[in-house]
Amino acid sequence: MTALRDQLLAWIAEDDTVRERLAADGSLFSAGYHPEMAAVHERNAERLAAVVAEHGWPGRALAGDDGAAAAWRIAQHAIGEPVHMRAWLPLLQQAAARGDANPADVAMLEDRIRVLEGRPQRYGTQYDWTAAGDAMELTNGVEDAAGVDARRTAVGLPPIQWRRPPPPGEPPPADLAARAREIDAWARAVGWR
Repeated sequence: MTALRDQLLAWIAEDDTVRERLAADGSLFSAGYHPEMAAVHERNAERLAAVVAEHGWPGRALAGDDGAAAAWRIAQHAIGEPVHMRAWLPLLQQAAARGDANPADVAMLEDRIRVLEGRPQRYGTQYDWTAAGDAMELTNGVEDAAGVDARRTAVGLPPIQWRRPPPPGEPPPADLAARAREIDAWARAVGWR
């Protein structure tokens, strides 16, 4: 357990380090999916896929609380790997059902997959820029909006925020319409849509 936990923590630490460096120099948000960030996500996805093939989903029992959280973050960041993300969702759901993973993590991974597929979210966890570029709003909306807070409560999430301020230090894209077209083209190219 300790070796696997340490690996997962090292892999997500690399992700954090690269993200922080690219955010600090402004290049993370300048144009599309930064190639260096994409490479880290791809490498970590392949590493996690190997772990899953050998051990099953690395939940709390296998990797400890922080190792399980790192595995989920690696899965959440594997946006260029639709086959992996789709395969991992039911494994994470099963782990959560037996108390081996955080149910909120399942909700966020499911919403991330739905957004990447161009579908409405179930839990309302994924945000993107408003058309005006002044705040963040739920990407693709939420199915059954009347029941969203009950679903969120069931997995340990607080009531939904329909809009929220942007993350500190993250400027809106210069051309939101062009960005939306780029995201759609990218999602089609990697197999989400």
